[in-house]
Amino acid sequence: QVQLVESGGGLVQPGGSLRLSCVASGSIFSINAMGWYRQAPGKERELVAVIVSGSTHYADSVKGRFTISRDNAKNTVYLQLNSLKPEDTAVYYCNAALVAGERSTGYRSLEVWGQGTLVTVSS
Repeated sequence: QVQLVESGGGLVQPGGSLRLSCVASGSIFSINAMGWYRQAPGKERELVAVIVSGSTHYADSVKGRFTISRDNAKNTVYLQLNSLKPEDTAVYYCNAALVAGERSTGYRSLEVWGQGTLVTVSS
């Protein structure tokens, strides 16, 4: 069983910063990509940032303000959120595309989601 657990959300004033973390655990053979999505009330889930083999991609709305990074040794991805705006308020979800399993039981490709962490930007 593979799971992603996010942390770091909370209430912050406009212009403030937060750092989100997401740890992948379980029978993981390799992780191909990790990323962050968000879903604001009444809106569809959207991509925020993704990191694949060291290359990063950001949504236009967060470029220059958010930074995604990854610690491969810890199976962890981070999202540094700076200069936060009220429109950044959303539930932030971690996502990973990975290969799970062991030699004895076989391997399979999975896409896994975390449970989400709420970020609220308000004065």
